[in-house]
Amino acid sequence: MQRSPSPPGVAFGAGAYLIWGLFPAFFGLLAFASPAEVVAQRILWTLVVVLLALAVTRRLREMRGIDARTWRLAAAASAAISINWGTYVFGVISGNVVECALGYFINPLVTVAFGVVLFRERLTRAQWVALGLGALAVVVLTVDYGRPPVIALILACSFATYGLVKKVIRLDALRGIAAEGIVAVPFALALLVVLMATDRSEFTSSPAHFGLMMATGPVTLVPLLLFAVAAQRVPLSTMGILQYLTPALQLAWGVAVMHEPMPASRWAGFALIWAALAVFTADAFRRSRRTRSRLVVEAKDLTAHQER
Repeated sequence: MQRSPSPPGVAFGAGAYLIWGLFPAFFGLLAFASPAEVVAQRILWTLVVVLLALAVTRRLREMRGIDARTWRLAAAASAAISINWGTYVFGVISGNVVECALGYFINPLVTVAFGVVLFRERLTRAQWVALGLGALAVVVLTVDYGRPPVIALILACSFATYGLVKKVIRLDALRGIAAEGIVAVPFALALLVVLMATDRSEFTSSPAHFGLMMATGPVTLVPLLLFAVAAQRVPLSTMGILQYLTPALQLAWGVAVMHEPMPASRWAGFALIWAALAVFTADAFRRSRRTRSRLVVEAKDLTAHQER
């Protein structure tokens, strides 16, 4: 049966998306370092924090029971999220926060497109309309930028890939993040060693830089844990609405704080994306209500049958 959203669950979900929405403020502070070093440090310190969390909760032994297939899936998830993190940090540092926001606005549409291409899922008419509007928006924004919105497309595709892998991997939030970090940390450490050996690392250049790099661990883990708690207490339809908080805040930051240009043609592209998301979300709500009604009827019929 469909769960009704609990106020604490909604608060946890909103907290996760609000923190993600404020990421441009935090990662903008890391402009002193290269995107590659930021991602490597983020992988390292996120793993440190999550392993500490597993140790405190006495769950480290559970990592031993992960089978080979799950490790392969963790490697795929790790590669996808590393690409996502690197692209996002590059986008923020290079002053393309608005394009980063665009990536997370179109992410649900890319996920649906993946379902059609990879799993041959059948779409409703409304979903096809949403995809068509999304494709048109990309064309409009390509004309506006004078190039395809590469940062947005990489962010959307990498995060959609990460989401697909997370749907099939049989690990809870903490163990999943730990497994992804264990797979990625050898590459992160190798990169950090090279940067230090060639005197291109900013990690130890000042106490402030040191602290900010270390902070990438808890800053990454906290919203993931809030999201995991919310996902257990809040219906998917509600989470689907909450997810738009993140790109909305990022867009506001890019326009109001970073003063990135937003000509009329760019607003037109975003308007098409928002129209697509409105169609997509309304269709999801309609299908959710129909499913809920059908389950209620089936439950009543089952109860009546048992009474007879």
